[in-house]
Amino acid sequence: MSERLKHNPDNQSSTTSHRVAVIGAGPAGAAAAQTASMLGLAVDWYEKETFAGGKLNRYYQLFPGREEAEVVYRDLFDPNHYREVNKQFGRFVTGIEKQAGRLRILVDESQAKDADAVIVANGFDFFDARLKEEFGYGIYPRVITSPDLEYHFKTDISRLRRGEEDPEAVAFVHCVGSRDQQVGVPYCSRVCCITGIKQAIEIREQFPRCRVYNFYIDIRAYGNGYEELYRQAQEEYAIRFIRGRVSEASEDQYGRIRVKAEDTLLGKPVKLTVDWLVLLVGMVPACPELMLNGQSDSHGNGRSFLKADNPHASQAVASCPGLFLAGACSGPMSIPESVASGRSAAVQVFEYLKNRNSSL
Repeated sequence: MSERLKHNPDNQSSTTSHRVAVIGAGPAGAAAAQTASMLGLAVDWYEKETFAGGKLNRYYQLFPGREEAEVVYRDLFDPNHYREVNKQFGRFVTGIEKQAGRLRILVDESQAKDADAVIVANGFDFFDARLKEEFGYGIYPRVITSPDLEYHFKTDISRLRRGEEDPEAVAFVHCVGSRDQQVGVPYCSRVCCITGIKQAIEIREQFPRCRVYNFYIDIRAYGNGYEELYRQAQEEYAIRFIRGRVSEASEDQYGRIRVKAEDTLLGKPVKLTVDWLVLLVGMVPACPELMLNGQSDSHGNGRSFLKADNPHASQAVASCPGLFLAGACSGPMSIPESVASGRSAAVQVFEYLKNRNSSL
């Protein structure tokens, strides 16, 4: 299909003279750049880092099927898929401006390049767990975040040992930086629950005698295969899920973490001492914001997700013709959702440019 699109004369006459800019080289940006190039569009691909992959580079296994992140990376970023893409890695895009019917990409505050359409796929950031002081992140060495733990799985999980001894207990805290009005993040980040379930299983696989606890508000296992992984965590790995909020974490004389919480199902207080406390941090908008003109969903925390005009039907930004969104820049998404979003955005750009040509 892609070869027919690339070599069809009608398609060439309508699209190959156009340049499309893709901003971001995570899974959504990769899918957008690959699909746009397969459709015969000339692509300039921008990424602030000198390498592709985004946060996928830090992941060990992906939920729910436990695929190795490195295998997924090789499939997504196969160089053979990007032969006609002009990679501009190590280049920081600072803004997008309208310019005489086209869009101008501002790069590193000193250079600019025009494009007929732009796909923004600059992703997301993780919530800064230091804003939840009651958990002690950045204060107690044995309080870490879910991205920290994922990186330990990927590089050296033995860091969780106490000398030669395996950890005896690990606790996870859900919704750190999600569903929390006090820190300006009222929305659900959607992937934290399944991340905590997956990582809890991995802890038990690495350290079979370790007791694992998950403190949650509600388990939101919404995706294909998520509920099954949740059941597996309980039935096969004996992971204990406690419905209730952690109110306080402190350090004992041995450096372990004392956890105070409440089991809201039983109506009883809970006190635990664990070797590690893992904070399942939510997804927040990436900064700086590339689009202005009110096209964002502000949540009062100084950052905003970008907003499409009609996300049910299109990822286009109505106030800026030629601008399209892909991936988690518009809200929390899983990797498969981000990849699908990137491909969809590229197809919509192709249709937009073809229709614009036909109307001239």
